[in-house]
Amino acid sequence: MTSEYGTAVLAGGCFWGMEDIFRKFPGVVGTAVGYTGGSLENPRYEDVRSGKTGHAEAILIKFDPARVSYAALLDLFFTMHDPTTPGRQGGDVGSQYRSAIFFTGPEQRKEAAAAIARAGASGLWKDPVVTELAPLGKFWPAEEYHQEYLRKNPGGYTCHYVRKSAV
Repeated sequence: MTSEYGTAVLAGGCFWGMEDIFRKFPGVVGTAVGYTGGSLENPRYEDVRSGKTGHAEAILIKFDPARVSYAALLDLFFTMHDPTTPGRQGGDVGSQYRSAIFFTGPEQRKEAAAAIARAGASGLWKDPVVTELAPLGKFWPAEEYHQEYLRKNPGGYTCHYVRKSAV
Protein backbone atom coordinates (compact mmCIF):
# COMPACT_ATOMS: atom_id res chain seq x y z
CA MET A 1 0.00 0.00 0.00
CA THR A 2 1.50 3.28 -1.06
CA SER A 3 1.43 6.65 0.65
CA GLU A 4 -1.08 8.17 -1.78
CA TYR A 5 -3.73 6.14 0.01
CA GLY A 6 -5.80 7.62 2.80
CA THR A 7 -6.22 6.10 6.24
CA ALA A 8 -9.39 5.90 8.32
CA VAL A 9 -9.58 4.40 11.82
CA LEU A 10 -13.03 3.61 13.15
CA ALA A 11 -14.53 1.74 16.10
CA GLY A 12 -18.09 0.49 16.28
CA GLY A 13 -18.28 -2.79 18.14
CA CYS A 14 -16.60 -6.08 17.38
CA PHE A 15 -14.07 -5.41 14.65
CA TRP A 16 -14.80 -8.63 12.72
CA GLY A 17 -18.09 -7.45 11.20
CA MET A 18 -16.88 -3.94 10.43
CA GLU A 19 -13.81 -5.27 8.65
CA ASP A 20 -15.87 -7.74 6.63
CA ILE A 21 -18.07 -4.94 5.27
CA PHE A 22 -15.28 -2.41 4.66
CA ARG A 23 -12.85 -4.82 2.99
CA LYS A 24 -15.44 -5.42 0.23
CA PHE A 25 -16.25 -1.73 -0.31
CA PRO A 26 -15.11 -0.21 -3.64
CA GLY A 27 -12.03 1.96 -3.16
CA VAL A 28 -10.86 0.21 0.00
CA VAL A 29 -7.43 -1.27 -0.71
CA GLY A 30 -6.67 -2.83 2.67
CA THR A 31 -7.90 -3.32 6.20
CA ALA A 32 -6.48 -4.37 9.55
CA VAL A 33 -8.22 -4.86 12.87
CA GLY A 34 -6.64 -3.76 16.12
CA TYR A 35 -6.80 -1.65 19.23
CA THR A 36 -6.54 2.10 19.79
CA GLY A 37 -7.71 4.86 22.09
CA GLY A 38 -6.28 3.46 25.32
CA SER A 39 -3.25 3.71 27.53
CA LEU A 40 -1.77 0.20 27.55
CA GLU A 41 1.30 -0.39 25.38
CA ASN A 42 1.16 -3.49 23.16
CA PRO A 43 -2.37 -4.51 24.16
CA ARG A 44 -3.56 -8.01 23.38
CA TYR A 45 -7.13 -9.20 23.02
CA GLU A 46 -7.10 -10.63 26.57
CA ASP A 47 -6.21 -7.15 27.89
CA VAL A 48 -8.69 -5.18 25.78
CA ARG A 49 -11.64 -7.49 26.39
CA SER A 50 -11.39 -6.69 30.11
CA GLY A 51 -12.59 -3.15 29.33
CA LYS A 52 -9.87 -1.74 31.61
CA THR A 53 -7.31 -0.56 29.02
CA GLY A 54 -9.31 2.27 27.47
CA HIS A 55 -8.73 0.75 24.02
CA ALA A 56 -11.50 0.17 21.52
CA GLU A 57 -11.66 -2.66 19.03
CA ALA A 58 -11.05 -0.71 15.83
CA ILE A 59 -10.45 -1.09 12.13
CA LEU A 60 -7.74 0.63 10.13
CA ILE A 61 -8.86 1.21 6.56
CA LYS A 62 -6.51 2.10 3.69
CA PHE A 63 -8.45 3.64 0.83
CA ASP A 64 -7.88 5.16 -2.57
CA PRO A 65 -9.21 8.74 -2.37
CA ALA A 66 -9.54 8.78 -6.17
CA ARG A 67 -12.17 6.02 -5.84
CA VAL A 68 -13.85 6.67 -2.47
CA SER A 69 -13.91 9.66 -0.15
CA TYR A 70 -13.31 9.67 3.59
CA ALA A 71 -16.82 11.13 3.95
CA ALA A 72 -18.34 8.18 2.05
CA LEU A 73 -16.53 5.74 4.36
CA LEU A 74 -17.89 7.59 7.38
CA ASP A 75 -21.42 7.52 5.98
CA LEU A 76 -21.11 3.74 5.49
CA PHE A 77 -19.76 3.44 9.05
CA PHE A 78 -22.92 5.07 10.41
CA THR A 79 -25.15 2.56 8.62
CA MET A 80 -23.37 -0.58 9.90
CA HIS A 81 -23.51 -0.03 13.67
CA ASP A 82 -25.68 1.72 16.25
CA PRO A 83 -23.88 4.97 17.14
CA THR A 84 -26.42 5.77 19.86
CA THR A 85 -25.45 3.09 22.38
CA PRO A 86 -22.47 4.02 24.55
CA GLY A 87 -20.25 1.01 25.12
CA ARG A 88 -22.46 -1.51 23.36
CA GLN A 89 -23.02 -3.10 19.96
CA GLY A 90 -25.33 -6.08 19.71
CA GLY A 91 -24.38 -8.56 22.42
CA ASP A 92 -20.99 -6.92 22.98
CA VAL A 93 -20.90 -4.69 26.05
CA GLY A 94 -18.06 -2.54 27.36
CA SER A 95 -16.04 0.56 26.49
CA GLN A 96 -13.98 -1.50 24.06
CA TYR A 97 -17.10 -1.70 21.84
CA ARG A 98 -17.83 2.04 21.76
CA SER A 99 -18.53 4.03 18.64
CA ALA A 100 -15.53 6.23 17.80
CA ILE A 101 -13.80 7.99 14.94
CA PHE A 102 -10.06 8.42 15.40
CA PHE A 103 -8.94 11.28 13.14
CA THR A 104 -5.46 11.78 11.69
CA GLY A 105 -5.53 15.55 11.28
CA PRO A 106 -7.68 18.70 11.21
CA GLU A 107 -9.35 17.91 7.86
CA GLN A 108 -10.43 14.45 9.04
CA ARG A 109 -11.65 15.94 12.31
CA LYS A 110 -13.79 18.43 10.39
CA GLU A 111 -15.17 15.73 8.06
CA ALA A 112 -15.85 13.39 10.99
CA ALA A 113 -17.75 16.07 12.91
CA ALA A 114 -19.84 16.72 9.79
CA ALA A 115 -20.53 12.96 9.40
CA ILE A 116 -21.64 12.74 13.04
CA ALA A 117 -24.01 15.67 12.44
CA ARG A 118 -25.35 14.02 9.25
CA ALA A 119 -25.93 10.75 11.10
CA GLY A 120 -27.71 12.57 13.91
CA ALA A 121 -29.98 14.41 11.49
CA SER A 122 -30.58 11.41 9.21
CA GLY A 123 -33.60 9.97 10.98
CA LEU A 124 -31.92 6.55 10.94
CA TRP A 125 -31.53 6.68 14.72
CA LYS A 126 -34.21 7.66 17.26
CA ASP A 127 -31.66 8.38 20.03
CA PRO A 128 -28.78 10.91 19.90
CA VAL A 129 -25.51 9.86 18.27
CA VAL A 130 -22.80 9.39 20.94
CA THR A 131 -19.87 8.60 18.65
CA GLU A 132 -16.58 9.69 20.21
CA LEU A 133 -14.29 11.91 18.13
CA ALA A 134 -10.63 11.61 19.14
CA PRO A 135 -7.17 12.06 17.63
CA LEU A 136 -5.57 8.83 16.48
CA GLY A 137 -2.81 7.69 18.76
CA LYS A 138 -1.00 4.41 18.28
CA PHE A 139 -2.92 1.70 16.43
CA TRP A 140 -1.95 -1.75 17.67
CA PRO A 141 -2.74 -4.54 15.18
CA ALA A 142 -4.76 -7.38 16.70
CA GLU A 143 -3.56 -10.94 16.71
CA GLU A 144 -3.41 -12.67 13.32
CA TYR A 145 -6.42 -14.89 14.00
CA HIS A 146 -8.59 -11.75 14.22
CA GLN A 147 -7.49 -10.42 10.80
CA GLU A 148 -10.16 -11.06 8.12
CA TYR A 149 -11.85 -13.35 10.63
CA LEU A 150 -15.16 -13.61 8.79
CA ARG A 151 -13.45 -14.36 5.47
CA LYS A 152 -11.63 -17.24 7.19
CA ASN A 153 -14.71 -18.26 9.22
CA PRO A 154 -17.82 -17.72 7.08
CA GLY A 155 -20.92 -17.55 9.23
CA GLY A 156 -18.90 -16.46 12.29
CA TYR A 157 -20.22 -13.96 14.82
CA THR A 158 -21.11 -10.47 13.70
CA CYS A 159 -23.66 -7.86 14.76
CA HIS A 160 -22.92 -5.62 11.76
CA TYR A 161 -24.98 -5.18 8.64
CA VAL A 162 -25.62 -2.26 6.32
CA ARG A 163 -28.90 -0.57 7.16
CA LYS A 164 -30.72 1.55 4.63
CA SER A 165 -28.95 4.88 4.70
CA ALA A 166 -30.92 8.03 5.32
CA VAL A 167 -27.83 10.16 4.73
